[in-house]
Amino acid sequence: MKQRLIPVAIIVVILIAAAFLLIPRKDMAPELQFKTLDQKSLSLTELRGKVVLVNFWATSCSGCMAEMPDLVKIQQQYGQQGYQTVAIAMQYDQRNYIDTYQQKMQLPFLISHDTENTAATAFGGVNLTPTTFLIGKDGAILQKYVGTPDMNELKAKIEAALRT
Repeated sequence: MKQRLIPVAIIVVILIAAAFLLIPRKDMAPELQFKTLDQKSLSLTELRGKVVLVNFWATSCSGCMAEMPDLVKIQQQYGQQGYQTVAIAMQYDQRNYIDTYQQKMQLPFLISHDTENTAATAFGGVNLTPTTFLIGKDGAILQKYVGTPDMNELKAKIEAALRT
């Protein structure tokens, strides 16, 4: 009887291991603490329950400047539905440039300046801008974009995430 159970036990262990390895695991957004430009402390975990777009950008980045009006429209379109954009200016950006751009464009979302490079490091060492992370309501990273995303695709992913 015991000899018959050993092969069955081995098969069960192999199946469990295979299932564990084949089931996709969610990469979770870091539990990042940051300050907004107006010095309010906030953490990504406080935004759980919302779909969050974390956008690393710089005022010297032409791609960032090109995509920013679209990000403004997306925030305006989905903000009342549980969506939040967090724009994190890179460490090397200059605060007066960030402030001037924010005032000029009337950016309707949370803005932070990553002066200590902690946010970029927490997201795996972001070096290129724009780099954008779409985060689901549960804090899981749904998509990472390096470069300007296709805005129609991004909106479709936001809409899908808002429905879940």
